[in-house]
Amino acid sequence: MTSTISAPQSSVQPANTTAQDATQPIRPAVGRAAELARTAEEHARERQHAKGKGTARERLDLLFDADSFQEIGRFVGGDINKGVAGSAVITGFGKVYGRTVAVYAQDFSVRGGTLGVAEGEKICHLMDMAISLKVPIVALIDSGGARIQEGVAALSQYGRIFKKTCEASGFVPQISIILGPCAGGAVYCPALTDLIIMTRENSDMFVTGPNVVKASTGEMISMADLGGGYVHNVVSGVAHYLGEDEADAIDYARTVLAYLPSNCQSEPPVFAYASTHADQAAAARIASIVPDNDRQPYDMLDVIHCIVDYGEFVQVQELYAKSAVVGFACIEGHPVGIVANQPNVLAGILDVESSEKVARFVRLCDAFNLPVVTLVDTPGYKPGSDQEHAGIIRRGAKVIYAYANAQVPMVTVILRKAFGGAYIVMGSKAIGADVNLAWPSSQIAVLGAQGAVNIIHRKDLQKAKERGQDVEALRAKYVADYQTTTVNANLAMETGQIDAMIDPEQTRDAIAGVLRTFAGKRRFRPVEKHHGNQPM
Repeated sequence: MTSTISAPQSSVQPANTTAQDATQPIRPAVGRAAELARTAEEHARERQHAKGKGTARERLDLLFDADSFQEIGRFVGGDINKGVAGSAVITGFGKVYGRTVAVYAQDFSVRGGTLGVAEGEKICHLMDMAISLKVPIVALIDSGGARIQEGVAALSQYGRIFKKTCEASGFVPQISIILGPCAGGAVYCPALTDLIIMTRENSDMFVTGPNVVKASTGEMISMADLGGGYVHNVVSGVAHYLGEDEADAIDYARTVLAYLPSNCQSEPPVFAYASTHADQAAAARIASIVPDNDRQPYDMLDVIHCIVDYGEFVQVQELYAKSAVVGFACIEGHPVGIVANQPNVLAGILDVESSEKVARFVRLCDAFNLPVVTLVDTPGYKPGSDQEHAGIIRRGAKVIYAYANAQVPMVTVILRKAFGGAYIVMGSKAIGADVNLAWPSSQIAVLGAQGAVNIIHRKDLQKAKERGQDVEALRAKYVADYQTTTVNANLAMETGQIDAMIDPEQTRDAIAGVLRTFAGKRRFRPVEKHHGNQPM
């Protein structure tokens, strides 16, 4: 990327010049602009480096392939004659792994990166161009919010950006990287995008800052504890990745863009892939990872690494709602979205947080043509008054809406257990998956055997206790009978809910085969309507 404007030098002579006039003189206006650009970047380095932050142009260097950035409107909002370099935002296009991406990068060294009319106009113009070109949009956020001096005119620009972001939503991928403050109404710009990336230091998002919170409620809290990168990745779930520093955060954005198509009308990129002995060894290792005892935990990530190409898996929201795992991977060179329960955390149970995490990710994959691979091992929804009061009905329904409306290829594998409503919502065939597979030892039922027996045979067990019989032995008999007659996956096969029983070692090949078969799946509109009214 070229961060300064170099004065053009020409060795081409006009027809009527002599040898002594071989060099064309620099026009004064061009020279002033070049000097102003250099001075502005030096000023930005002085201000940003002192805070441990990069300048907007240094960040663009990290985001784009070398020498690929083309700036749009360098001096818009400035006054070259008066020494004003331009507005507090840089806009333009560059290449990420060879594909065009639009960007706007707020420049905190100019008026604190605040948004005024000129900045809003530049951002909206860029977004219009990105939509027209059908390319992703990346926002590098580092701003003090709306410019107070411009009043409601500045606030109105946020409204315009909100509308443009909604217009682009689901059409082109949108990623926000928070590399400084993002406060007040400004937080809803990134909130409307597909992914939010933050850093451990210097990255803050909040609607009302610490001073306002203290004045309103008396609570004293730091910026980091109120809306820092760790808080939004672990507690609120607002962010999707926590970068160690700016370089890590920007590299994650580049990685995610590599899995996504440029727009919803394009297919995801395809990568060269050749099967190796390592794939076969990994596939054979799956059976040893999952214990036979359905109450014994294991790490679902170990299973995923055995299934995907080269064991490479890019998690999304890794630090939030850890009982579910979502992320990007490739199978035979084709990008897919992986959704899985995590038995290592709360037995892989579905709760309000993990439901929203899964639903949001499935919607993202469906918007941008990524097949969804679902790996199921869950005892059901988390019980308790805290979950009911937190809206498990409304928020759990989001998973249903996401899967039921998805039209990308979907394959689901039940590894060990799938009980109750969680079986239905986690990519079951009834809700819209194309193919459902199961391991031989898997269990599918309304309830697990222990819970079901305690309900169905409650009176029998009570009578046995009164008669002095061995209640535990009788309970074990009922559990064994229930497992044989009810939770056996063969029953699901007989009713067509499971398409095939596969050995664990066959999991990768089976998934790959399904994805090849359904690669030509096309979207359709079952009914005419404006849009659905999904649970919010």
